[in-house]
Amino acid sequence: MNDRKNTLSAISLFSGAGGMDLGFERAGFDVHWSNDLDGTACETYQTNFQTENVSGPIELLAKSLKRFSDVDCVFGGPPCQGFSVAGKMDLDDPRSKLVYQFMDIISALRPKSFVMENVPSLATLNKFTKFREQLVQHAHSLGYATDLQIFSSSEFGVPQDRRRMFFVGVLGNRDVDLRQRSRAYLKTAPSTLEAISDLGIQGTAQNPCTCNAAVTIAASPVLRKSPYAGMLFNGAGRPIHPNRVAPTLPASMGGNRTPILDERLYYGDGFDWISMYHRHLIQGGDPYSKHAVPSSLRRLTIRESSRLHGFPDDFIFCGPKTAIYRQIGNSVPPTLAQTIAAIVRDILANSQHE
Repeated sequence: MNDRKNTLSAISLFSGAGGMDLGFERAGFDVHWSNDLDGTACETYQTNFQTENVSGPIELLAKSLKRFSDVDCVFGGPPCQGFSVAGKMDLDDPRSKLVYQFMDIISALRPKSFVMENVPSLATLNKFTKFREQLVQHAHSLGYATDLQIFSSSEFGVPQDRRRMFFVGVLGNRDVDLRQRSRAYLKTAPSTLEAISDLGIQGTAQNPCTCNAAVTIAASPVLRKSPYAGMLFNGAGRPIHPNRVAPTLPASMGGNRTPILDERLYYGDGFDWISMYHRHLIQGGDPYSKHAVPSSLRRLTIRESSRLHGFPDDFIFCGPKTAIYRQIGNSVPPTLAQTIAAIVRDILANSQHE
């Protein structure tokens, strides 16, 4: 995908399947080196990019990166399980320490800029306040002007409300201000149905069935105001309304955590069984725990997940189905990454003319 004609150089850490890399390439960065610990994700990366890709622990490879000391940008998303509300939010989780490893590489290479991506909780929770302050202070001590913001991919045209934190640093006394600069890239996102409607029903050559997890009624449903929140079904997979953007697609997809859609609502007569059932429960009715759900309710396919994440249709994922779902769920939507990369590109371009 990279024609090596770009003028800005970058290296990619914790690259996964390459969602961030695709965005950075689109924004005009030439990614020279990439890395991930997940061998299957590396296989996907190597299939889609010309970039040198190395599989293995980054802490064992850091010394080899000295050849990139003049690089324009270092970007990546250190594993987020130690900060995620879906995990234990444990700073002592070994994976949390990889944020420090990322900053150690910044300290060693002194790139013109860096972009660290992570979960929103790292930017918002009080328990991580000291950790955030240390990150910012460390970057400032290295001479970087910084900003830390949370963005949703839906702000920039991606049909998924995936919120991610971006910690960006640029060498020198620069006006980083990600929120202000992002306004030039705002774009209305299509609805879920608009994004995937041409794929049609599950089971065709262009939209094969890739998740066989049954959709069953929860015996003790958790109700919320919206039928499309709460927990009406067993497992953590929630239904997706066709006229809205999708919620965050989790890395745990592939089984009963895979989101649900109703083909009758999407492609049939438009009857909303989920809203009907939710209304029944709100009015005091008993759960349909002994009844099968309509056959039109099924799990999101890989093709649909990839489309809702913003990957191009010709992007090739490698590995078993569960690994592909995981790669998608772990990725930064390419268009969101492209926006952040474009902002960094703009700042670096302005600095060259000052």
